[in-house]
Amino acid sequence: VQLQAFGGGLVQAGDSLKLSCVASGPTFRTYSMGWFRQVSGKEREFVAAIKGNGGGSFYGDSVKGRFAISRDNAKNTVTLQMNRLEPEDTAVYYCAAGRRIINSSIRGHQAYHYWGQGTLVTVSS
Repeated sequence: VQLQAFGGGLVQAGDSLKLSCVASGPTFRTYSMGWFRQVSGKEREFVAAIKGNGGGSFYGDSVKGRFAISRDNAKNTVTLQMNRLEPEDTAVYYCAAGRRIINSSIRGHQAYHYWGQGTLVTVSS
């Protein structure tokens, strides 16, 4: 599976931004998809994830209520809608894919087997 993320950019605090990730291959619907972010010098942080075939979505505490993850299996795409952005949301955002991820592991980056190249989101105050 190859993943390509796009949609990052420079925005102001309070703005919204939508990230998208397109996956290759015919089995997209069988993959759990996640978004992680990373600031230089810090560990990769879980942002959101969505199970394949309508299995539910999950969010990191820092983005809950502001971000929304969705997927379109017909288009092999997962989207992260980010609202009320804060300067602390500034990071490189990565999409990731994994199969047979149990719910208790879905927030861990180790559970994902495939990663996109990352897209930079910068939120100015």
